[in-house]
Amino acid sequence: MGKQVAPLKIGIVGCGHIIGAYLETFPKLQSVRLVAVADLDRSRADAVAAEYDGVRSLSVDELMADNEVQLVLNLTIPAAHAEIARQAILAGKQVYGEKPLAADTVQAATILAAAEKAGLTIGCAPDTVLGTGTQTARRAIDDGLIGTPISATATMMTPGHERWHPNPDFYYLPGGGPLLDMGPYYVSALITLLGPVASVIGAASHTRDSRTIGSGPRKGESIAVSTDTHVTGVLVHESGALSTLVMSFDAVATQAANIEIHGERGSLIVPDPNRFDGDVKLCGLGSTEWETLPVSAGYVDASRGVGLHDLAVTEKDVEPRASARLAFHALDVMESVLSSARSGQSISISSTCERPTPVPLTELSVRA
Repeated sequence: MGKQVAPLKIGIVGCGHIIGAYLETFPKLQSVRLVAVADLDRSRADAVAAEYDGVRSLSVDELMADNEVQLVLNLTIPAAHAEIARQAILAGKQVYGEKPLAADTVQAATILAAAEKAGLTIGCAPDTVLGTGTQTARRAIDDGLIGTPISATATMMTPGHERWHPNPDFYYLPGGGPLLDMGPYYVSALITLLGPVASVIGAASHTRDSRTIGSGPRKGESIAVSTDTHVTGVLVHESGALSTLVMSFDAVATQAANIEIHGERGSLIVPDPNRFDGDVKLCGLGSTEWETLPVSAGYVDASRGVGLHDLAVTEKDVEPRASARLAFHALDVMESVLSSARSGQSISISSTCERPTPVPLTELSVRA
């Protein structure tokens, strides 16, 4: 780590809603500099460029051919992730993408193969696992505060996104559902905390064949449900630890912790993996009290885009922590849970990845 020389020059493809979170982070970092944006709707790229000095609005092809752009930040819809990533790799550029790495593992594998052939570094969200929340929990596990990890639970329960999302259709189509939507945060955190997964078994259901949109111009419109909306699975980690995963758009509410990790000498409450921070709590064997642990690891005051910073300051031949290989393994695990739910059989996971190296407690270098 720590190669920082000059800012990594970024070109963004895709100027939809999520770009706002990255645009808030970039000005804070010395390690990256946004130089160009592109979108199929050129007016959206023009609007972003007009707000930021030194940022040019280009077509997608122009951005790929632009010699100033060193890395393409892929913020397109999941169905386009693989195509844009491969295009960038062919242009000789590094890639960092929003989750998931691709719409499925078949497409995701082509990204990994193309990057390996070209000798280019590829990263992928979520980067929330690099914040102080997950990393402090990781430090507690590595320091032996709970002894040998035995099991984990990961829970995400909501009544469904149609209550607030004005166009929620894709959440209820094949390729959607609670696991593929929110699972990348939870599965990536579990891999970071407990290591890669060897096999899974899953079950799934859905309670309704239609949903009613609750806001926006389509309020009151009914949409069809053609995917499972409650998914549960058991992940058998290579270490032997067992994680129970529950992802639902069918539940009203829950008081369960987002993630709990249990070991032979203690239990940890891990904060929401969709956040960068949050309290980590420990209850040791023989105690009845939960103790809030001091922040001890992770990027401090991190926000979306810190994964790009981590990639930028990582040595060329070292895999960044928010790596494409981790994202591929997480996608493989989620696909396998859904396949197991259909077949009723345990499925061995063919992919693996290194457990990412821990993040020391790190203040981000920010621009004056």
